[in-house]
Amino acid sequence: MKILTAGLALTAALIVAGCGGGSSTPSAASSGGGSATTQSSASETAVSTTNAVGSPMSSLSDYNNATSSLQSIARNTESLQLGTCQAPSAGGSYEFFAPDKNGDANSTEQQYFYDTSCTQLGRDIVRIWTSTGTSSETVSRTAKIYALGNATAIATRTDAETIVNATFDQYGFAIPADGFARANAGMLQYSGSNAVASDDELVVSPSAGSSESFCGDAAGYNVNGIAALGETFGWQGGAFSGGTRTVNADGSVTWTATHAGSTAKGAIGSLSIAAGTQNTACPIATPMFTLSGGTSLGSYSIPAVATYKSGLLIGLTISNATLASGATLNVTTNTGVSPTNSNFISGVIANAGTQVATFAVDAFGDGTLTMSSGGTQYVITDWHVVR
Repeated sequence: MKILTAGLALTAALIVAGCGGGSSTPSAASSGGGSATTQSSASETAVSTTNAVGSPMSSLSDYNNATSSLQSIARNTESLQLGTCQAPSAGGSYEFFAPDKNGDANSTEQQYFYDTSCTQLGRDIVRIWTSTGTSSETVSRTAKIYALGNATAIATRTDAETIVNATFDQYGFAIPADGFARANAGMLQYSGSNAVASDDELVVSPSAGSSESFCGDAAGYNVNGIAALGETFGWQGGAFSGGTRTVNADGSVTWTATHAGSTAKGAIGSLSIAAGTQNTACPIATPMFTLSGGTSLGSYSIPAVATYKSGLLIGLTISNATLASGATLNVTTNTGVSPTNSNFISGVIANAGTQVATFAVDAFGDGTLTMSSGGTQYVITDWHVVR
């Protein structure tokens, strides 16, 4: 598919949200060693850390799965065949439809699969766009999320996008090389109820050769909180600048940035997102989105490098990120397995040199967060934690 709107910058949150089958329901304190207070503190660190990584990853995936194919066509590295199963060398497969399978005007549909023959559906993404001027449009986007082997969607993400200062292709995607500004309000529903609210904006400058600079900000929180902890967790990515989006020789796209922000916690129902004016240029002086309510858990700084091809994440590296309460995070990619394998991306969260938790997800951002003491697990879906 093509790669358009790049992503929010990996600044906000790997919010752990419920994925499909297999994982246990988390408890307030595990039966393993340590008091309930210690276990709760460790869980707060792990959940807020995951939140500090995932939201941007979710946003980047949204941007890239919509635009990579057309970008590749422009570089003569990949042909786009409407309604035909495509199996890139990275693993998995996809199909692209324009208009969508329902035949809606000004629409596209992208389906991503766990296997290489387009039979085990992982994501079904429909976009409907409306032109609001020669260089602007609004987009309604709905992504249905499927667990491996599950024919019924386990979650749905809806996004309302506003794109300005852009040049659009025939499918309504902004062309990254010409620059654009995008604001988005998103909601992830899990098991029929609102689970994660996440809003972000991104400004991409016109290209200079094979790369563009970008900046952005984001805010989000768990709407229904983590019941086992009796709390909800949120994040806010500052108005970072200095990110770089690079188109590689093989048609893949790499996003590089150090994302700074803060995390917070509060009683369930106490957090919200305040929205201001959309920014259209870098650097950003006043973020469009800010988190309201709760108590600060501290700040984070996350140097991240994420690479996508044909809309699929094929590599993520985070080295020595610093997080709230002195925690650290390192994330690596297991290149020995397919991107659709649940152990494709793995991360280790540590505090004072002691491992606190680990997580493992596939390229879609589905997997589990596991506490090192006691083994409590939180389920991750679309890079978010919901219970």
